[in-house]
Amino acid sequence: MNSLRRFLPLFLSLFLSFSAAAAAPAASAPRPNIIVLLCDDLGYGDLSCFAHPDIRTPNLDQLARDGVKFTDCYSASPVCSPSRAGLMTGRNPNRLGIRDWIPPQSGIFLRPGEITVAQLLKKAGYHTLHAGKWHLNSRTDGSERTPGDAGFDHWLYTQNNAAPSHLDPRNFIRNGTPAGPLTGPSSHVVVAEATRWLDETKRAPDAPFFLNLWFHETHEPVAATEEFLAQYPNETNLDRRHYLANASQMDAAVGKLLRYLDDHGLRENTFIFFSSDNGPETLNRYRGAQRSHGSPGPLRGMKLHVTEAGYRVPGIIRWPGHAKPGTTSAEPICSLDFLPTACALAGIVPPTDRALDGGNLLPVFAGKTVIRPHPLYWQYDFALNEPQTLALRDGPWKLLSTATLDHVELYNLASDVAEKRNIAANHPERVKAMVATMRALRTEIAAEGARSGNPPARQNAAKKE
Repeated sequence: MNSLRRFLPLFLSLFLSFSAAAAAPAASAPRPNIIVLLCDDLGYGDLSCFAHPDIRTPNLDQLARDGVKFTDCYSASPVCSPSRAGLMTGRNPNRLGIRDWIPPQSGIFLRPGEITVAQLLKKAGYHTLHAGKWHLNSRTDGSERTPGDAGFDHWLYTQNNAAPSHLDPRNFIRNGTPAGPLTGPSSHVVVAEATRWLDETKRAPDAPFFLNLWFHETHEPVAATEEFLAQYPNETNLDRRHYLANASQMDAAVGKLLRYLDDHGLRENTFIFFSSDNGPETLNRYRGAQRSHGSPGPLRGMKLHVTEAGYRVPGIIRWPGHAKPGTTSAEPICSLDFLPTACALAGIVPPTDRALDGGNLLPVFAGKTVIRPHPLYWQYDFALNEPQTLALRDGPWKLLSTATLDHVELYNLASDVAEKRNIAANHPERVKAMVATMRALRTEIAAEGARSGNPPARQNAAKKE
């Protein structure tokens, strides 16, 4: 066993090298541009193409028609900061000591020892930009890691939410300097920053770019302009009307970006991943207007839960020539998969000196499945109003458990997406095997998290985030 362990890093390196080479675009083709579009608190059922009865999202509906809609797309966590940390590193956020949303001045942040996808792509020759919410540091004075420290050439960010709301935000920081009052909806500010940067960046003709656009919508405080409120004249609840309009407002920003790509001949060689950081906020946890009217669709729970609605989110990938237009996939994918996927797109090998929890998604576009180091696993110690804090998905099987693993529930998501029928008693051997996997992952990840350098203090999820 000890000799096997000595050779595991070598085997992993060879495997990842082969996977990246096999799945990457042909060497003669230019490397694709890569774009992440990440919403905040957008629920599984909050797009028209994901069956919302009222919200109008024509641009994202078209994106889905032009690419693949993933019905089983997951975020790395049911809450903001851990989810974003997982996307950036390809690692379970509990390994990083980021277990909950990061309050200001808490001293919790994405530590310098963590390698981000932006750093890897920049080293490989990509030009990199981050615009929008960050929420991976607690201080904006430069003492904690900024997007610039995490591999981005240019950045425009807020530590947490847009203030005073999504309209005319005043708290953005551009490349370390306060940007001052900005005009328009936050998502439109983010897209305008990205397109302006693309216009002004002196890139070589074959130099690809990575845009990491993290919208504030539809997180509180929700606000929409009259232009988008006018799309919902029959909605009598003003707060819900703002929420519906806010989703359409974000959709219009996506439309501006897509038109820019078309107008500049960038569509055909650009990989786009659209998703959300976690499930919908549907609680009255905010003072003033309660405009959190997100939809979990058919799923159980919401943000801060370890049931499906906490982290099953809309997922769309457009990659012309590879992602078959108008198709729907039930392959389980996760934001943890983005780093190894981006590495495969760029033709580089992911880090082999640390545990990665995601898998390369590119085989999916050839009709194959994702090869994972282990089943999808979530741990959220502060799950709201639920005893369960652990979850594991292996194929269609989903195991929920308390932190001590003394009470478990088993669901078959293929036939019970709402997690209504606990069938643990019917499958004792499956439960036993999944509990063993869950216990091993929990132990390994907790040990690494304890060494992360982040303070172990709880961040209270019941407070406003």
